[in-house]
Order: sequence, then structure tokens, then C-alpha cells
Amino acid sequence: MDTMNAAIAVLAAYLIGSLSFAVIVSRLMGLNDPRTYGSKNPGATNVLRSGNKKAAVLTLLFDALKGYLPVLLAVLYGERLGLGEGVAAVVGLAAFVGHLFPVFFRFQGGKGVATAAGVLLGINLWLGMATLATWLIIAFFFRYSSLASLAAAVFAPFYQLLIWGAGPVLGAILAMSLLLIWRHAPNIRKLIEGKESKIGQKAGSAAPPSNPTPRTKGH
Repeated sequence: MDTMNAAIAVLAAYLIGSLSFAVIVSRLMGLNDPRTYGSKNPGATNVLRSGNKKAAVLTLLFDALKGYLPVLLAVLYGERLGLGEGVAAVVGLAAFVGHLFPVFFRFQGGKGVATAAGVLLGINLWLGMATLATWLIIAFFFRYSSLASLAAAVFAPFYQLLIWGAGPVLGAILAMSLLLIWRHAPNIRKLIEGKESKIGQKAGSAAPPSNPTPRTKGH
């Protein structure tokens, strides 16, 4: 394996993952910073609480793409670059870690659900689809994004192990799952207490920023 190329691929994936599209999209669309309202998580679900569905969809797509594209490139060009088996999975893990701890945003990132989904789709389309199906089923019946994410995180490594076997890929998936569960610790507490927000529930302070209109004095 070409160690230098592998290191460059992992670093590039981390930097791509560090692009916090929840913040970027919100700024471009004139919305409040998602780190200031709702769950304060820079992710698609919290952006949806602003009431702007377009911004939420764009955030979801770009967060997934930044996990998917680095893995896809590693799969397509890894052999000619001398990258060993499993490097694509490590590249995906690097992109995921970049989302959690983005160097461009003071290492204050999101929970990584969309990025993890993109990574899984890049590693194995069927694995990614099975994990997404798990998320959708739980979200449809319970209406909690966090609960759906936790279920998907638990099932993803089991799908990999039971259907495709162990190996470097399983290690990367297990690491992502454990990190995702750890990032959802506050949500787990809220679910237990019955205080967790449901999908689409607006945040009271998530209105788009506006300039205050000065009052005119009467004459």
C-alpha cells in the first residue's frame, strides 16, 4: 500500500467532511445560524426547524455527498493509487469525523447522520440502502429523527457482519456507529424524559433574521 497516497486521501476526506453545510446553506439563504436555535446541532433536522424545507433538503444532500464522494473516489481510483483494501472505509470514517469535529468551524460539528449515510452508500450501496430503510421505518412510526438515527447506527454494523462479513470495513462502520451514538447522548436523555422534539417541529427562535423597524414618534 502507498502510505503517502493513503494519508493524503484520509486528510482530504477529513477536510471535505469539515464543510458544515448546515451553517453554509443557512448563511447563503439568509437564515439564522442553526447552532443558535432548536437542538443547536448543525444538521438537516435542525435546519428544518427554521421552517425552510429547501434549506433542510440542501443541507441533507450536501452532508450526504461529502461522505459519499470521498469514498466513491477511493473505490474508483484506489487500486491505481496503490491504496490497500479497506482504505475507502477509513476515508469514509475521516469524512465522518470531519463533520463531527470540523477544522473550519472550531471543531464544533453535527451528529453526522447524513454524512454516515453517504459513507455507507459509497462503501456498499445495499448496506447503505438497508440502513436508510431502517432509519425511514423508525422515523415514520415514531417521528423522532434521533431515535431513527440510533436504530440505524445499531443495525448498520450488524448488517455488515451478518451479510458481508468482518474486516476493515466493519471496523470503520462500528467506529462511526459508536461515535454517532455518543453524539446523541443528550437526545437519549430527552427521549427517556419525553422531551425530545419530533421531526418538523419548529424552534421558537429559528425565524429568519431581520432588521428591526424603528418606531416613529407621534407628533
